[in-house]
Amino acid sequence: MITPAITGTGVFTPRETITNDELVEAFNAYAEKFNIENAEAIEAGELEAKSPSSTEFILSASGIEQRYVMDKSGVLDPEVMHPVLRPRADEEPGLMAEMALSAARDALAQAGRTAEDVDLVICAASNHERAYPAIAIEIQELLGAGGFAFDMNVACSSATFGIQAAADMIRAGSVKCALIVNPEICSAHLEWRDRDCHFIFGDVCTAAVIEPAEAAQGAHFLIRSTRCATQFSNNIRNNNGFLRRTRPGQMEDRRDMQFMQEGRKVFKEVLPLVSRHIADHMAEEGVAADDLRRLWLHQANKSMNDFIGRKVLGRVPAPEEQPNILQDYANTSSAGSIIAFSKYSDDLKPGDTGLICSFGAGYSVGSVLVERA
Repeated sequence: MITPAITGTGVFTPRETITNDELVEAFNAYAEKFNIENAEAIEAGELEAKSPSSTEFILSASGIEQRYVMDKSGVLDPEVMHPVLRPRADEEPGLMAEMALSAARDALAQAGRTAEDVDLVICAASNHERAYPAIAIEIQELLGAGGFAFDMNVACSSATFGIQAAADMIRAGSVKCALIVNPEICSAHLEWRDRDCHFIFGDVCTAAVIEPAEAAQGAHFLIRSTRCATQFSNNIRNNNGFLRRTRPGQMEDRRDMQFMQEGRKVFKEVLPLVSRHIADHMAEEGVAADDLRRLWLHQANKSMNDFIGRKVLGRVPAPEEQPNILQDYANTSSAGSIIAFSKYSDDLKPGDTGLICSFGAGYSVGSVLVERA
């Protein structure tokens, strides 16, 4: 039996950041303008006044302190309140592919591989730039990789589901070197004018190289097993399904087309689902809580991660046991757990066991049990 391994990872981080203070200033200016312009309707009870946001509220609700974005100016303009992404001609590289190239090259370099070694590319992400041709095939072309490529969308679990798909193909011998890329442009799907969610997301891209352990060129993590599960729910939904390419002020005013969630229902339903999923996965593999050196969880919300960590370990995890990158990156959908893994895995020793887990809309849950080789 061929044992798959993660042999390299990479992270592309956008140049621009938005702090909570900057975000609150822009949102509150928008809210004040909205309330003034709609004063009569608000007074008549036809519209609800916009409440101001605050940095204290954001930090308490999420643990987020800042986020990286592909376009800062549009988001912080009270007249626009969304990223303004330059329209690209069909002959130009797409934005997702451009992001993916940087992360992919870093992952390949860490693995000691070149693009010519890759025979599978999976673009696994929540928010795809277009329906077709597949983003993955464009990335394959731009990299100069061979084999085949396809897109995958399982919302915030896309990366772990992509790893399972690649690991299964490695085990079967149908591919020899897989590249999983997760270009997440979450800012283009977020409703920045909604106080309850305007702070949640950021942009980033991660990449991981999966190949047979026996082919690894250096330090790597054996993929001991993977486990995925889905359960339909409307409590996290995005009806848009594509990235808007608009000029300032031309965004269609349809709240139901952007990111929406029933936050309390999500907390109530997702937390036990994820905790049980991880516990069952560990039990199947004979891994006790004390055997687990690290949890790289989906970076959605600090309170959610704290709850899951306590459930899995049976105690409050030490910071190094459950590293968070949420405060710096915000929620980056499927990429979050891979950022955490990429940044906080080098210190593990051979034989140490860890678990990568992501969860989100669908509902979907994916976990990858790894061992330092």
